[in-house]
Amino acid sequence: MNTLSYSTFARVSRNLYGYIPTRWICITFLVLFSISSLAHVVQATYSRTWWLLITVVLCGALEVGGWSARLWSSWSPLLVSAYEMQMVCTIIGPTPLIAANFVILGSVIKTLGTEYSRIKPQQYSVIFCSCDVIALLVQGLGAGIASAAVSQGKNPEKGSHIVLVGIAFQMAVITLYVACLVEFLVRWYRDAPVGGKRSNNIKPEPKSRKLDLKLKAMIATILFTSLLLWIRAVYRSIELADDFTGKIITTEVYFNVLDGMMVLLAMITFNFGHPGLLLLSVRDLDAKADGRIELTAGSMRGSKI
Repeated sequence: MNTLSYSTFARVSRNLYGYIPTRWICITFLVLFSISSLAHVVQATYSRTWWLLITVVLCGALEVGGWSARLWSSWSPLLVSAYEMQMVCTIIGPTPLIAANFVILGSVIKTLGTEYSRIKPQQYSVIFCSCDVIALLVQGLGAGIASAAVSQGKNPEKGSHIVLVGIAFQMAVITLYVACLVEFLVRWYRDAPVGGKRSNNIKPEPKSRKLDLKLKAMIATILFTSLLLWIRAVYRSIELADDFTGKIITTEVYFNVLDGMMVLLAMITFNFGHPGLLLLSVRDLDAKADGRIELTAGSMRGSKI
């Protein structure tokens, strides 16, 4: 980590980083986030999963903006606008990525059986994504207030507390999401529908209820990325609770590992466990299920004639 020897930075460091962002680290994160984001654009276009553009790709764009600003700060550590830009972008950046997990779970539940879930697949996206938007708005508001305070040479504590509320709420939502996912998988494995009742849909045949390799990979992907983003949320919560002048926020390695690395790993994990490719098997199973239902309904109508 680079350090400043002149007194000017010491005079204002309490309102900025407390260190100079290491240039090669900023360049590394900037390049990797850019490559991952561009790959996601290609993958989303190829698989026609356009919703990934406003979730995963948007996250990548915000992270690229944040790390570009940190790289800028490595040359101009006293420039407030660069500090404000990186703060806002890196705080709200992972939020769209979390939303992608919520959407994917709905597809997985629809495939394996809605009777094993307490919430309907369509409601997962509505409920959890709405919570995600609320968290985004709160964090954005707090980051805006904090950055404005920094630019005016005032204490950004009020803004940081608002951001803390948003991140803590987001962490609680992620925890609830994982709990719902785990309960669903346990119920599916034990064949124990919620309330002991099955839906009116035709019971899947044993082969169709088995997890194929792609579906296993998709579930593993959302579990792993949820863990990474939860760790990042815990770090951010502790960081902001420690205030803008605390040891955690003024130690570069903590941010690089527990924020930048966590989000980057989640992005890259989605590159390899891409929903647009892995969920093709889910759509195939849905089509087969719809075909069985239509065939059975036709047979029932024929028997009445």
